[in-house]
Amino acid sequence: MYRVDKAENRIQKISEKTFSELGFKEREHLQEWIVHSSAALGEELLIIQKEFDGFNDTNERLDILALDKQGNIVVIENKLDDSGKNVVWQVLKYAAYCSTLSKNEICDIYQKYLDKIGQGEEAKENLIRFFDDTDYEELLLNKGLTQRIIMVARDFRKEVTSTALWLLNYKIRLQCFKVTPYADEGNIFITFNQIIPLMDAEEFIISMAEKAQEDTNEQETSRQRHDVRVEFWKELLTAMKQKGSKLFSNVSPSRDNWIQAGAGISNVNYRFTITKGYARVDLSIVGSVKEDNKAIFDRLEKYKPDIEQTFGERLVWERMSDNISSRIKCEMSGVNVFEKDDWAKMIEFMIDRVLRMEQSFGKILEKIRNKEK
Repeated sequence: MYRVDKAENRIQKISEKTFSELGFKEREHLQEWIVHSSAALGEELLIIQKEFDGFNDTNERLDILALDKQGNIVVIENKLDDSGKNVVWQVLKYAAYCSTLSKNEICDIYQKYLDKIGQGEEAKENLIRFFDDTDYEELLLNKGLTQRIIMVARDFRKEVTSTALWLLNYKIRLQCFKVTPYADEGNIFITFNQIIPLMDAEEFIISMAEKAQEDTNEQETSRQRHDVRVEFWKELLTAMKQKGSKLFSNVSPSRDNWIQAGAGISNVNYRFTITKGYARVDLSIVGSVKEDNKAIFDRLEKYKPDIEQTFGERLVWERMSDNISSRIKCEMSGVNVFEKDDWAKMIEFMIDRVLRMEQSFGKILEKIRNKEK
């Protein structure tokens, strides 16, 4: 790593350090950095436990347990300056132990972690939110041979990297991150670089491991649910057209539990969500830049009294300051998309509310789009 000296038009090397030289420790520092900034590993992960020792007949303890966006278990093992020669054996054992964890066991592990850190949150609610409002019953977690391994260290021994590369040939989902600290004029910097597999070749080298055995009953249940949702969306979209609304005219029926249509401003959508417990209509603000999303939400909230007066009832305003997205919603609870007897009242509720939302938010969103005060 180099620092640019603009005045001299030169680059000056920044000193590479060891964690030992800087007084950093594995659990106290490196582990906490990853737990609180998992994006340093190149993706969004949900940390569900650290120092996990809930294995039968063994006292072994893995560093960090996480879930990725596909519902796969991710075992993260941290070392400091030296990976050691046995780290691959360690993580393979941990991944094997975790391969038997069921969805409910994962939820229990996560709840214990939340209770321990004292955030007062519910594991099921967080899981549903992390997986984009998917019904808990439909979440597929830790299915088949999908467990992943991430090893983090400043230096990896040759026997570790050689074994890791060999394992990739057998579709073991494994990554190695070289983490390097630097010191410069009292400032400390740290870089995370994926060295196995190489980032540019990862998609080619890593493929999803084929499941050893398919759960036929679960697949059939999922297929039936997909068919039900497609049929529901067809009825709702037909009813929208009959109302003369063009809002969802370019939207097709989906097997997902949500569909959305643009609200006239980038990254802001009117969204329908259907589950076994409720029907939801919301204005979702889902841009990739958190600050922009919150700015749009805050500006809309200034008009809250006028919006709700036009809408005709109170809305639920969810800024969700810790998340990238925000939303403003209304829900009908106690209805089930898989019960056809509920469809008529769900469709009536959802169409009525989204049309009222469009009327309530339209002019204000136009002001935001035109950058008017």
